[in-house]
Amino acid sequence: MKNLSVLLVEDHRQLAQTVVEYLELEGAMVDYAGDTSLARSLVQEHHYDVLLLDIMLPGEDGYSFCQYLRQDLAVDTPIIFMTARDQLDDKLEGFDRGGDDYIVKPFALPELAARVTALVRRQRREVAANHLQVGDLELDPARQEVRRDGQLLKLSPTAFRILRILMRESPKVVSREQLEQELWGDLVPDSDALRSHLYNLRKAVDKPFEDALLNTLPGVGFSIRDARQSAQ
Repeated sequence: MKNLSVLLVEDHRQLAQTVVEYLELEGAMVDYAGDTSLARSLVQEHHYDVLLLDIMLPGEDGYSFCQYLRQDLAVDTPIIFMTARDQLDDKLEGFDRGGDDYIVKPFALPELAARVTALVRRQRREVAANHLQVGDLELDPARQEVRRDGQLLKLSPTAFRILRILMRESPKVVSREQLEQELWGDLVPDSDALRSHLYNLRKAVDKPFEDALLNTLPGVGFSIRDARQSAQ
């Protein structure tokens, strides 16, 4: 578990402290939230290798929070539900909302650590197959890193997601509507939001380099394309 980044969302403070201390002894780096309000902020500010999520939380429950992560934020981080609910219907509900694993309280801490390690290992194998490259621009989903000509680029989480969509579809043009739907679903912010993210993305990806990769087709959409390869 060395250097794994974990977010624990659990309102039972004593259990949370026990889990945090154990995982940190195993080498993980753990952030803790006692409710989904704080957790919402943390997942938009940081990348985590795995989320440990209680179901019975104050306010918004774990099921709803998981669905929000999957549908509204398009977060693909592995999620393990930790709960005292042990009925089959509860487990099926968790998987239906987007969970990847389910462990029933009380549980042995070594088992939790083993499940975290196995789930992250599996997810990284799957993500590695989705490594993206356009020209000298590379996106590594497993490490949440973007490099151009070997240089590490600093992107916001939203800019990273935009770039991932454009590189996935490259060299095709992606419409504004498709981008907004994949980024925000039906809760699209004001029209300047996407423009601002694209502006910052262009500054990071193109401005320091000789050749531009990010293209805007007015009234049509956006694309990432290596002009040098297209000319060959």
